[in-house]
Amino acid sequence: MAPSESSQPPPPLSTTDAEPAVPTEDEPLLGRPGDAIQKPDAPMFLNLVLGTAWLSQLGAILLLVTTWSAVFLHKLGALISPHPLLQSLGAFLLIQAILILQPTSTPGTKRLGQRIHGSLHLLSFLSFVSGIAVIETNKHVNHNAHLHSLHGYLGVITGTLLLAQYLFGLCMWAFPAIFGGEDKAKSLWKYHRYGGYVLLVLVLATIGAAADTDYSKGVLEIKGWTFGIGIALVVVGVFPRVQLRKLGIDRSRGTAGH
Repeated sequence: MAPSESSQPPPPLSTTDAEPAVPTEDEPLLGRPGDAIQKPDAPMFLNLVLGTAWLSQLGAILLLVTTWSAVFLHKLGALISPHPLLQSLGAFLLIQAILILQPTSTPGTKRLGQRIHGSLHLLSFLSFVSGIAVIETNKHVNHNAHLHSLHGYLGVITGTLLLAQYLFGLCMWAFPAIFGGEDKAKSLWKYHRYGGYVLLVLVLATIGAAADTDYSKGVLEIKGWTFGIGIALVVVGVFPRVQLRKLGIDRSRGTAGH
């Protein structure tokens, strides 16, 4: 006897009925999971161009080359020329420090990435401090006014917050006992990451404001649009690679409710 219709096994579910994939830690702000994640066997230096990072590199190089060429193509001043050279170098190193660490995912790559990240930031910090020392000496010797431009105000605010960010990151990494132990310190990393991205925006804003100073326009003859393009490339290269889970944002909760 043929089996009744009711005993027939149910047809397989359509693949369109399947639950949507749950986002994982390797899902960037823009793009597909894994687009901006370092593979376990990939060399660390590839993080500098992984995903959209190559756009940031174009922007960082444009800002650096524009500044350095403008300085060396015009009359040099002992107490002024080193300032844009050192500050642009500091910004370039800061961008590299972010790009090298962003895609790390395994304990091993994270540890190595943190060491390189910290070393690059140390070099960046020394460059920034040296550049500030030069311009402050210039103002003191020539009796020039302090903080008379948007660039100056942004520089002071950004420099102060950068110092706090450096100390916060160093303490979490080297002295976690200050925060109650390693696990507690790790739970605070997301705030360090938030602070890093905010500070990147402030650094870029300070660079943009520098293009509008009398020295940049009247002496170096820097075109503001070149800085604008460089800044835009850095932004569109860095922020799409942001790993949401590393910022404490779990989009799987929202997905599960649909």
